[in-house]
Amino acid sequence: MPRTYADAAGVSLTNPTFSGSPLGRPASRTRRRTRTSEPVPYDFKRPVQLSREHQRILQLGFDAFARQAMTVFTSALRSVCHVEVTKIDQRTYAEYVDSLRGTTYMTLYSTEPMPGNGVLEIPLNAVMTCIDHMLGGPGSGRQPERPLTEIESGVIKGVVTRLLGEMRYSLADIVAIDPEVTGVEYSPQFAQVAGPADIVVVVRLELRIDDRPHEMTVCLPFNGLLPHLAAAAAPAPVSNRERAERERAAGMLQGKFQTVPVDVSVRFRSTVLDPATLTSLRPGDVLRLAHPASAPLDVTVDDTAFAHATAGAQGPRLAALIVATPEESK
Repeated sequence: MPRTYADAAGVSLTNPTFSGSPLGRPASRTRRRTRTSEPVPYDFKRPVQLSREHQRILQLGFDAFARQAMTVFTSALRSVCHVEVTKIDQRTYAEYVDSLRGTTYMTLYSTEPMPGNGVLEIPLNAVMTCIDHMLGGPGSGRQPERPLTEIESGVIKGVVTRLLGEMRYSLADIVAIDPEVTGVEYSPQFAQVAGPADIVVVVRLELRIDDRPHEMTVCLPFNGLLPHLAAAAAPAPVSNRERAERERAAGMLQGKFQTVPVDVSVRFRSTVLDPATLTSLRPGDVLRLAHPASAPLDVTVDDTAFAHATAGAQGPRLAALIVATPEESK
């Protein structure tokens, strides 16, 4: 039964009953939110070589490209457009081709000084919408799925050329590519950019035209891009002044370590006793040590032996003479 309390004004307050949670807390607060994520299959025959650092560098470069591409589309179409990077991953070229639609607009371009070619893929529906806007149309969502005419190709070519120019500017800190259009394909199966098993880097971007989403992709050769990513991820070279400061600090640190006092012990080798013998010890008892009479003593620091010595004296004080071990004297 719910408990009833009386406040200062005499009004009855009923304590609500919560089920399934301790200390009267709502059950919804005690439950932990569980995130459901799909497992990603791992191919041991093709180890992942695109590290997180490389992905971060590419993310920075293509974020800048997305911002510039948004300006290109907005100014060319005179309509509100938005471009955003959604995913960067490493795939085979066959997997990339299979992920595309059967008919799309693929611009093939050279990636000098990197070997190989790249792909700038824009869905055909988005291309037709862009052409409709640039020719004064409303840019409706329903567009024909067909190859472009000569006039339509000339209209969209200017936008693609500007996009490749922005890509050159955005990736300048990674690799100074100079993309040149080498061809246009509508069927991904006929775009012979790389071999089916060749590894490529695929950048997926979301293009929104009048709040209608389209997915455009950029494909780059992985083998040509990897050395430039590794160079971009390498630490920046230090100046001569900074190198001299580091050497001076290292010398000071090493000098300080040479004068730090440490506790040094000269010990016999340990002797093992059973509990019965240990508890029966009395004053005057003699224990047989496991240390041979001819063996040197162990010089230890924090229970680590680093030298050997023999017991002796120097004037009125006890001393230990460092000696060579049998292994060192051979």
